[in-house]
Amino acid sequence: MPSFLTDRSRNMAAFAVLGGAQATLVAAITLLTVPLPAVQREFGLGQGDLALLTSAYGLAFGGLLLLGGRLADRWGAREVFLAGMALLALASAAGGLAPDHAVLLAARFAQGVGAAMAAPAAVSLVTRLRPDVRERERALAVWGTLSVTGAVTGSLLSGLVAAAASWRWSFLLPAAVGVAAVAAGVFLLPPAPRTAARLDVPGALLATAGLVAFAYGLLEGATAVAATGLLLTAGFVVLQARTPHPLLPLRLVTHRRRGAALLVVFVTAAASATTTFLLSLYMQQVRGLSPISTSLAFLPFLLVVVMGPVSGRLLRRLGVRRVLVAGLLLAAVSMLLLGRVASGGSVLAGLLVFPVASGLAFSGATVAALDGVRAEDAGAAGGLVNTAMEAGPTVGLAVLVALAAARAGDVPAGGARAMTEGYGFALTAMAPAFLLAAATVAVAFARTKER
Repeated sequence: MPSFLTDRSRNMAAFAVLGGAQATLVAAITLLTVPLPAVQREFGLGQGDLALLTSAYGLAFGGLLLLGGRLADRWGAREVFLAGMALLALASAAGGLAPDHAVLLAARFAQGVGAAMAAPAAVSLVTRLRPDVRERERALAVWGTLSVTGAVTGSLLSGLVAAAASWRWSFLLPAAVGVAAVAAGVFLLPPAPRTAARLDVPGALLATAGLVAFAYGLLEGATAVAATGLLLTAGFVVLQARTPHPLLPLRLVTHRRRGAALLVVFVTAAASATTTFLLSLYMQQVRGLSPISTSLAFLPFLLVVVMGPVSGRLLRRLGVRRVLVAGLLLAAVSMLLLGRVASGGSVLAGLLVFPVASGLAFSGATVAALDGVRAEDAGAAGGLVNTAMEAGPTVGLAVLVALAAARAGDVPAGGARAMTEGYGFALTAMAPAFLLAAATVAVAFARTKER
């Protein structure tokens, strides 16, 4: 470790490494989105191949998060984080140099595997860097906003790459951050304890197969595959209740406040991804904006960057319950404002309110979800939070895109007017979900001291 660094500055540098990695892991999901037509032209891909390429990273990332969290507890968070970031860097380099579609698809899956290892391990390391309760709460409040920051950054860079360079440059950021995280992490990250418990291999297989099948079924509209995923997930829950060494201790999920916090993460992540997706279509298909102009239109979302420190101060003064409820109510208002596209209204107010609301919601939920977690379960808890973060967009996109399509089909005129009606209806439909989440938080955190 560099001797010129004090303990405090070393901790701050380590947190910067972990935070940069977390934002990049989420940014990598969307970095290839806008340049996809260029990939399609170069390799002559059909729509099915393109859809699988789009979802490959997210499927591997979301499907393996619980396993990645348990690996962090079993083998040490530091080691698993470094291995995950190294794999992300190697897979990104392979994707950028891919000579054909098969290599590119394999690289996207491998990126997701690396991300699934690194993300929960990073959360576990953050809790170790901040042993003091108040400092840990501030750090987790900032951490809660990093996923939105990463998603916005990925969307912006995606548009810039599509406008100015080859799609292969989309892999530069995750490759560079992966190398930097490993190089700096070797010196800065603290060692973490390991558990002696055996790894729940059957549980890992069931969880991965269930999550991947459910997500893929929703994304592709394959009802039978999604139903199979639900059955496998149910089998996983039954197994976790009976096995002596569960991959996911059910006490982490059945805890009242933690369950409410995970619901907040799920709903807010769903709204964030769906808002970006639907408004991107609206701006390009209806308003006729270019890809780069569309990306720049989401610049107000970067307000979420300042919400981490602000949320940390509000959490100390007001408590988690009040911050969460305020964030969720603001999020409901933002969805109503964004839904005004159906009547030809401006979306600017909604684009300004939503990052403030989501920053409060993500920060409060992250603190609540990781509060009181045992040291031996830190990786599993981090995997659980990230799983909710990944599952939200998958379910949200499937449900709300279907709502938008159904609403558009009911508009006799068709065309741009029908699409606009559909997008506005789907965005407005998120408001009740936020109100339900706010009510759940109010009940779950009732009769608790300070929170």
